Amino acid sequence: MLYLVSYDIPDTGRRTKLAKVLKDFGDRVQYSVFECILDSSLLNKMVTRIKKIVLQEDDSVRIYTICANCERVIHVIGQGKVTRVEDVYIV
Repeated sequence: MLYLVSYDIPDTGRRTKLAKVLKDFGDRVQYSVFECILDSSLLNKMVTRIKKIVLQEDDSVRIYTICANCERVIHVIGQGKVTRVEDVYIV
């Protein structure tokens, strides 16, 4: 499943830590927006790690689930492309 993760964190240290965590799970598509292709287990791991960083009273993280039908009609205007599930991953 494709997830779109966006965040608004005023503290630079927490923001940097969160970006590093999100890089472990997906691709940065804008400064504070990541696309992540995850199964439910990886989603739970990502959320657990996010909760360890975020301060409930100061920060905001939003995780949007992109369904297959919606994923097909994402429009990118300008640079970049939508993260896709590849048939083969080279590690």
